[in-house]
Amino acid sequence: MKNKVSFSLQGLYFCSMIYSFKGFIPVVHPSSFVHPQAAVTGNVIIGKNVYIGPGAALRGDWGGIVIEDGCNVQENCTIHMFPGKTVLLKEAAHIGHGAIIHGGTIGRNSMIGMNAVIMDDVEIGDECIVGALSFVNANTHIPARSLVVGNPGKIIKQVSDEMILWKTKGTQLYQQLPADCYESLVACEALTEIPAERPAQETLYDTWEQIKGK
Repeated sequence: MKNKVSFSLQGLYFCSMIYSFKGFIPVVHPSSFVHPQAAVTGNVIIGKNVYIGPGAALRGDWGGIVIEDGCNVQENCTIHMFPGKTVLLKEAAHIGHGAIIHGGTIGRNSMIGMNAVIMDDVEIGDECIVGALSFVNANTHIPARSLVVGNPGKIIKQVSDEMILWKTKGTQLYQQLPADCYESLVACEALTEIPAERPAQETLYDTWEQIKGK
């Protein structure tokens, strides 16, 4: 049975796709934002200041999913597992667009690149970066501060202080995004022409160059 969680955005009501399964009802901290077009099912626990993007599917039906504070799971990601397993995203883990996490553990402040695949019983250490389109085989253990690329994924070097700072700043944008969505996300119809007073994007957010310089 579908369990709808409604929240008001600028006076409109959105219904997240939240489903109970065999008595397990997802737990989502009020500071976190689950996009109405994401699906969260069953034994899922989502901590503080987490962003779950549209098209993401978190299926806690055969096992559990724990997403700690400050993580983000971006558009079209899939999180699932073999029966009896638990997927763990540790604090500030960053899961890029289209990635798949199937039964793995992602370390604190680590980043999984776009369309990467993390297989069963993989352990990604803290402050790792897994490159876009990489495939990490089942039962692989990646030590902390490793940069992983390729299919199968291989460690090519250590993550530098500069690289992890870049990653951390990017994740901080996503940690702010839930509050921004609650404040300003509004369902609307598209305009048919560009208005004369349309704001410039750079006035809404710092450019990436400005963020890196802070």
